[in-house]
Amino acid sequence: MRHLMSPLDLSVEELDKLLDLAGDIEKNPEKYAHKCDGKILATCFYEPSTRTRLSFESAMMHLGGKVLGFATADSSSAAKGESVSDTIRMISCYADICAMRHPKEGAPMVASTKARIPVINAGDGGHQHPTQTLTDLLTIRSLKGRLDHLTIGLCGDLKFGRTVHSLINALIRYPGISFIFISPEELRIPDYIREDVLDANGIPYKEVIRLEEVMPRLDLLYMTRVQRERFFNEEDYVRLKDFYILNKEKMAYAREDMLILHPLPRVNEISVEVDDDPRAVYFEQVQYGVYVRMALILTLLGLAGQEEK
Repeated sequence: MRHLMSPLDLSVEELDKLLDLAGDIEKNPEKYAHKCDGKILATCFYEPSTRTRLSFESAMMHLGGKVLGFATADSSSAAKGESVSDTIRMISCYADICAMRHPKEGAPMVASTKARIPVINAGDGGHQHPTQTLTDLLTIRSLKGRLDHLTIGLCGDLKFGRTVHSLINALIRYPGISFIFISPEELRIPDYIREDVLDANGIPYKEVIRLEEVMPRLDLLYMTRVQRERFFNEEDYVRLKDFYILNKEKMAYAREDMLILHPLPRVNEISVEVDDDPRAVYFEQVQYGVYVRMALILTLLGLAGQEEK
């Protein structure tokens, strides 16, 4: 039995195999429509989510399986003080696989040590968001044709952004990757990412404040929102929330083949006028998220090798 806590839980070879499976699901959805008949996915979400929770549910339903779970901690026995360990022991009696989101870093890891079913980390605090990373990798590989030799700009909340931290960890394993980090001083990448991940692996990177000055150099621009829920006071959030707004004027600096990704939800950081730009692929990214979660569910349930010939 395997769990997924981090994108690094998959080797590059396993990751490529997973992305290949997701690509086949995209091309041949009918082949997979009954792969999870009789299987149940539990979605245990201790903090709000739209895309991730519904994407998991959609993925399982497209595989022929069923879904149960809760959407907030208030609607579960966590409101009565039940521990994550006890909850996952109980869920293991009801479901075949579990996707868990929790505001506390490491909570899904704790759950995995007590579970009798595979557990997928669907986001833990500001730490990891591995299935968003898988979504990002599938989007990049499908639309760029590769995951190597790319210059990637990461813009916005790089301090608390778990999607950013997971993506950096995953991409450094591919050759020719370099990063440009675009953020205000207060939201720069954490020291442990800079020192233990980038510097330790000799990955080239640059930290800047102005987005316009680096736009012409980017193969990909990964925008993120400034997350109100990660701030300790409203004053800091209000001061920083509109620090970056990507609009048509800024897009004029970008290359014709640059792609714009965003984990969503979007607030103000990408103007709606950019949505019609063919380089804006953040809604396509959502669709790729369903395919990659279908592939992950099949893989963790041991059903990935049972495709019809």
